[in-house]
Amino acid sequence: MTTIKDSVHDHIEVEGVAEALLDTPAVQRLRHVKQLGTVTLVYPSANHTRFEHSLGVFHLADRALAHLGIEGQQAERVRAAALLHDVGHSPYSHNIEAVVHRRTGKYHDDVAGILDEGAVARVLTEHGLNPDRVAGLVAGEGELGQLVSGELDVDRMDYLVRDAHHTGVPYGTIDHERLVRQLRFVDGDLVLDEGNVQAAESLLLARALMNPTVYKHHVARIAKSMLRRGTERLLAASNATASDLRRWDDNDLLVRLRQNDETEAYARRLSERDLFKRAVWAELTAVPDDLLGADHRDVRAMEHDIAEAASVDPDRVILDIPSEPSMTESSSRVLVNGDIRTLSDQSTLVNAIRAAQRDQWRLGVYAPEGDSERVGDMAIRELGLDLDGARVRDIRPGIHATLDEFN
Repeated sequence: MTTIKDSVHDHIEVEGVAEALLDTPAVQRLRHVKQLGTVTLVYPSANHTRFEHSLGVFHLADRALAHLGIEGQQAERVRAAALLHDVGHSPYSHNIEAVVHRRTGKYHDDVAGILDEGAVARVLTEHGLNPDRVAGLVAGEGELGQLVSGELDVDRMDYLVRDAHHTGVPYGTIDHERLVRQLRFVDGDLVLDEGNVQAAESLLLARALMNPTVYKHHVARIAKSMLRRGTERLLAASNATASDLRRWDDNDLLVRLRQNDETEAYARRLSERDLFKRAVWAELTAVPDDLLGADHRDVRAMEHDIAEAASVDPDRVILDIPSEPSMTESSSRVLVNGDIRTLSDQSTLVNAIRAAQRDQWRLGVYAPEGDSERVGDMAIRELGLDLDGARVRDIRPGIHATLDEFN
């Protein structure tokens, strides 16, 4: 048994297949992948890694299995999946996942190609575990897959607490110990036991509060957009493939960006925090419906149109259109008077949080500071944004934002 001191869960005891997996290259790589990617440019202490988080998810999965009375090979399979659930992450975590997916068709939870070869496959096989079945649990397949990837998964319970701890914000605080103790299976569904509607609401509320403050902070979004642009350019200008990229860590990507003439400027800006500025920051109500479904090719075409109208190089314009607000946690299931109900059917908070998410949504257009005013004016015209109908005012030249966006 190995005992590891953790900043969130205190001491984590690791044994069995998980202990054997700890020193495999796929797991050790996670020491060099930041959990929150570019959020560290907003919160300097948010330097925790996917390795720490994976240990936390393993720990909570182990506690949940003990509470549920699940033992033997079934339990070992879940423990392995919990520790390995993030080995498919690209550098900077979710920040460049869309770039990788466009080229490989794989998201971070598609780990079959990673688990069925090398040291990980050897360890799993030596412990009598089928790598494909472990990969299935990581993807949320089957009854026990809900523990690793689902509305009430231990992944969410760990990252909310861990991210709040390392950023120093209070909004991600949840009673994860109670949540783990109150999990149970009913007819194959993972649910929270009677009397835990408020515990389920805490997950929903924590995520809703962390989104605008941490995960979607405008500085982190700008840096993420620049990192994506640089990564796309690197793949186009070098022999590196998206499959190669998926196995790199944060340092590997940054070094390669620095070494390539086509991407060196992005690496410098990110390293020195010399970021683009907000040229437009528009509410959902100001954005035409047809923009919301724009794919990558459409977005690139619009960036070129804005750049041409503003008489700037297309590389100096970034259009950032987030997906429409969603709330998967609202489908969490809770027992109420013996009946299984979704949180959205039981909680009056759900609709209020949905409305808040729509209020917090923003379309961004980013450009270097000297170009931001001209790019902003042209973006409003080219995109057909109705800023007169939204609650806006100028913060500084070229930047349009609502009154609640000064953090």
